[in-house]
Amino acid sequence: MRSEKSTCLWAYKVSILFLLLMLQPVGTFARSLNGFDLSESLIYSGHIMPGGPAKDGIPAIDKPEFDTVKAADWLTPESRVLGVVHNGIAKAYPIAILNWHEIVNDRFAGEAVVITYCPLCGSGVVYRGSDGERVLSFGVSGLLYNNDILLYDRQTDSLWSQLHNQAISGPLKGSRLTQLPSSHVRWEVWREQYPDTIVLNRNTGAVRDYRRNPYYGYEESPQLLFPVEFLSNTLHPKERVIGIELNGITKAYPFSELAKRGDSGTIDDLLGGVPILIEYDAEQREGKVSLAGEELVTTNLFWFAWYAFNPATLIFRAEPTD
Repeated sequence: MRSEKSTCLWAYKVSILFLLLMLQPVGTFARSLNGFDLSESLIYSGHIMPGGPAKDGIPAIDKPEFDTVKAADWLTPESRVLGVVHNGIAKAYPIAILNWHEIVNDRFAGEAVVITYCPLCGSGVVYRGSDGERVLSFGVSGLLYNNDILLYDRQTDSLWSQLHNQAISGPLKGSRLTQLPSSHVRWEVWREQYPDTIVLNRNTGAVRDYRRNPYYGYEESPQLLFPVEFLSNTLHPKERVIGIELNGITKAYPFSELAKRGDSGTIDDLLGGVPILIEYDAEQREGKVSLAGEELVTTNLFWFAWYAFNPATLIFRAEPTD
């Protein structure tokens, strides 16, 4: 349970952030932020917020180094990781590191892959690092939309929305990246499934205390740090859900609803007339969705973030509601 002192501290921080936003010069706010021209953005520039850090103030990891399972002894069994299997290679990216860097520009058997994580949305999303014409590397813009990270590519300085999976300004405006499956799970689960996995280590080139969570208490708080375009009080804002899009239809699977069918297990569902299988561990807020035995791309994230980007989403209910 959150203490009264902790709750007051969050309220104070939120008040200060909104005050700073209100003090932004109107002309500058509408057209340019952190050096990015927003005048022709696909998103209304008034909904794009400065998160605090300047461009590259949160340093992306460009030369990731990895350890074996045995060498990654600083991780506890309960440590959370973003796991990726691609081109026959399994890698784990500890959330304790991603909280401080948000982007890792990596390669799997020579293919560029970008790992992204937004602490404010709890969303880990992995993409092929190419727009189909060129290999791209990404940095942290310091800007947010719906509390979600806006990346920028260093080749064209275009801004990209993580959860819209789209470039929203710059020369590549409208372009999309291919999302790859990833798993937001406990370290003990990932290493059991993939004993030969390698693990991003703490030699990041930056000095950070990876034992400390800079967002401690945020996940339990109902408060958001910045406004969102669409907000629903159907669930606790920070309730974790499995979000999926299939054939243009979006659906959220809240772990609180999945728990009503048992602490863990499988559920058959239809999405757009297509039969899918949900495998989940509600207590640990882990799960995946598959179609005919093939894992589908999903995102494990906070409810408010999924709804902000998908206001027409369906919601899985374990029991009929009146």
